[in-house]
Amino acid sequence: MKIIILNGSNRKNGATALILNEIYKILQKHSDLEIEFFNVSDLNLKYCIGCGKCYKIGKCVFEDNIEKLSIKMGEADGIILGSPTYVSNVSGQMKVIIDRGHFVIEQLLYGKYAISVATYENYGGKNTSKVLNRLLSYYGAKISGSIISKTPFLSNTLNNNKLKNSIHKITNNFYNDISKQKKYPFQNIKHFFIFKMGILPFVMKKGNEYNSVIKHWKKRKINI
Repeated sequence: MKIIILNGSNRKNGATALILNEIYKILQKHSDLEIEFFNVSDLNLKYCIGCGKCYKIGKCVFEDNIEKLSIKMGEADGIILGSPTYVSNVSGQMKVIIDRGHFVIEQLLYGKYAISVATYENYGGKNTSKVLNRLLSYYGAKISGSIISKTPFLSNTLNNNKLKNSIHKITNNFYNDISKQKKYPFQNIKHFFIFKMGILPFVMKKGNEYNSVIKHWKKRKINI
């Protein structure tokens, strides 16, 4: 089983990275998992220009690291997204990945399991968590759990034993969800309406301009 962990912070030793690395260590104990860890600071990413070509040709017009990441996420069984809070929202780097990845319309995470991680120092951590969870739902993922950590700048968030216990519990639930293919009826119903009433009719109206999207759906066996 393949797991992708994405650190949406430029800081490789910050609060977000510490939590994600703790999750990585827990998951490493399972020999049936193949885990890849990506830091946004290591990725070459241009800004989205809103051309919409990705929906027609199946990839972004820019040749940088976004398609490599997109392919990895599409092949994974589980996704873990982490972001610090910048002005009550996800980091700018995470937003670029969201904009560039053409994940939502293509339903890249359909049927996969996910964890969201949001860190903050003063305010807005819950908002960041909501942004990540909303996107994961729109992608088609099943959310196993969410971690929100309020941490003073440059301090070690893992010194909080309550948080550390929560990380271990959510991570173990995540592994069990993937292993046992746990059903989440409410999340499934929510996604059904999002897809059938929002995404599907929008794509169908686009016709040939969204040819690649239909191909992605058929490949992932999404009922259209």
